[in-house]
Amino acid sequence: MTKEGKDATITLWVEVKGLAMRSGPRAKQVARLALLLVLLAGCRQAGPESITLAGSTSVQPFAELLAEEYALRYPQAPRINIQGGGSTAGIQAATSGVADIGMSSRNLRADEPKLQAVLIAQDAIAIILNPQNSIDGLTLRQIRDIFSGRTRNWGALGWRPAPITVVIREEGSGTRETFEKLVLGQDEPYEGAIVQDSNGAVRVIVAGDPNAIGYISLGLVNQEVKAVSVEGIKPSPESIARGQYGLVRPFLFLVQGKAEGAVAQFIDFVLSPPAQELLAKEGLVKAR
Repeated sequence: MTKEGKDATITLWVEVKGLAMRSGPRAKQVARLALLLVLLAGCRQAGPESITLAGSTSVQPFAELLAEEYALRYPQAPRINIQGGGSTAGIQAATSGVADIGMSSRNLRADEPKLQAVLIAQDAIAIILNPQNSIDGLTLRQIRDIFSGRTRNWGALGWRPAPITVVIREEGSGTRETFEKLVLGQDEPYEGAIVQDSNGAVRVIVAGDPNAIGYISLGLVNQEVKAVSVEGIKPSPESIARGQYGLVRPFLFLVQGKAEGAVAQFIDFVLSPPAQELLAKEGLVKAR
């Protein structure tokens, strides 16, 4: 980052910190987005020999994996910088030009800028529990009642009586928007839920609390948590590909206009058979 970029980041950070201390969740989301855009702008000033991606924290770890493989195969290719921030931040970063590629785990809304969307894979939203929880499956109605706050105790669902710890994503998250669209419908999320800003943070809380429930990308489920079946269907690449598991969303790269040059070459690599196989091994469903 250049000196100008650093100075701008420091100035905005002071303003953001004050805003976050004085205001509610919506203002904090706007503040985080503003800071991310300045950080990305500073990185872009470093020079043309790089490709910048920003956005969905669900897509981020897979993009990092692809970038590592790309660097191994093409060591002379431009460096790839990857930042999180959420799907909305990725859309804004691609729109403003501070990122070459925006990452999103949801489709663009009608009121958002018209960007070119490239499907790089499909993913499932997994409903996760602590392994100590004996429940292995839930219905959509049960999940909706938990995350809307109507069901507050595990005893009502057949496990030992204990208050349910509900963990959700922050506003602007593509994971949250897709979950609310597919599961909550018109219901509002439970006001007492713990709000986290990444899939990894949700997973950490659920892994550490036997009474917790959350939702994350299926590709990020590990041995610390367990993904339950929904309507009797376990989330897996096979059930996604067959259209059996219902909580499915796209992983998208977003660009302004037609991708060209180094950006187009990286996207072509991501859609190539070797890269798609790599994503499949990580639990995603191939785009092609």
